[in-house]
Amino acid sequence: MDESAIFKIFHGLPRQGPGNNESTEKAFRSLPRLAPGSRILDIGCGVGMQTLHLADICEDCQITATDIYQPYLDDLMKKAAEKGVTGRISTVRASMDDLPFGEDSFDVIWSEGAIFVIGFEKGLSYWKRFLKEGGFIALTEAAWFTDTPSEEAFQFWQECYPAIRSIPEYEKAIEAAGYTLIGSFRLPAAAWWDDYYIPMEKRLDSIEEEYQGNMDAESIIEFSRREMEIFRKHSEEYGYAFFIMQKG
Repeated sequence: MDESAIFKIFHGLPRQGPGNNESTEKAFRSLPRLAPGSRILDIGCGVGMQTLHLADICEDCQITATDIYQPYLDDLMKKAAEKGVTGRISTVRASMDDLPFGEDSFDVIWSEGAIFVIGFEKGLSYWKRFLKEGGFIALTEAAWFTDTPSEEAFQFWQECYPAIRSIPEYEKAIEAAGYTLIGSFRLPAAAWWDDYYIPMEKRLDSIEEEYQGNMDAESIIEFSRREMEIFRKHSEEYGYAFFIMQKG
């Protein structure tokens, strides 16, 4: 698979996965009040829509945003400069499974739509070392909203992410990993459409001709269109959920 094609196709979108500022803020407000100067690590930040919103709603926080793709980080810092929040955000190009930070470095770890890359349990285990005792993790992950999904939705997820599970199953995994669950909630369907699928659909329409003959890109475009169609038909059966937890 040509990873550069994946990054190029998704570059320039408001987000690289489902989410919205309302959900980011709801999760943040569920945390106890953070001390001034608290450090937040945003893992797999993409172009950082949630990073920028965190900087807006936590003026006393210092946010370190990481991603593997430097153009995403460059885009984030450009937007941070436009919003006047560069003093509260720094970026580090790094893989989420090889982070260059010391133990107990952060008060909060944030990750929207990214932990699937490393795996839920592995992410919770590995990232814990970078979190101060009593610190918090807030993340989103794909989840079933029903115990009896349709065959079409089930087969789609078996193909693309068979590790998907129900919210109660994720909550058990969180507790097994040594965290205390603070809360969880479903993201609304609008969190998929407004800043993700609708802009993506326009992007796919504009680049489809450019990528004709590029088998990897054509495969990504075809999969993305199928993904959107499945969600149109089955959004009541699955979606993303926010999980907020505390270490120790």
